Amino acid sequence: AVVSTQSTGSNEFFVQCLLLHLVVKMSKAKGKKPQRSGSNVFANFDQQQIQEFKEAFTIIDQDRDGFISEKDLKDMWASLGIIQDDKFCAEMTKVSPGQINFTAFLTFMGEKLQDTDPEDVLHNAFACFDVHNTGLINQKLFTKLSRNSATDFLKKRLTRCMTSPQ
Repeated sequence: AVVSTQSTGSNEFFVQCLLLHLVVKMSKAKGKKPQRSGSNVFANFDQQQIQEFKEAFTIIDQDRDGFISEKDLKDMWASLGIIQDDKFCAEMTKVSPGQINFTAFLTFMGEKLQDTDPEDVLHNAFACFDVHNTGLINQKLFTKLSRNSATDFLKKRLTRCMTSPQ
């Protein structure tokens, strides 16, 4: 487990942390970091990374038509026990000017991962919250520390992540 949701609140916080962990893990596989170069996005990743992104794409592409749609996103979130509204899913699909196929997904992920911190920095940051070295973060402690040092934007985002969907 990556994070513990000690309260009976939403699983969304856990899911977002888990997805972040998987994305960072995929981006750091074999030390190859995505680079912006030319039009061949596949050249930016090794085969293991491409396979892991393909698996993630397949999980999101719920209807298996080769494209990620708003309905796919809504169904994926629902399969995780999280009810998302249409507006939220529509915003997520706006990252692409057209349909989101695997190449568009890989391009998007490469752009998002381009400026990620090195894995050891992320592990050290996590360790600051995992004071008992259990692999878990206490949600109440994390929320308190985050809200004390967060901007208003981050405070609103944390509140949204930590509250149960209606």
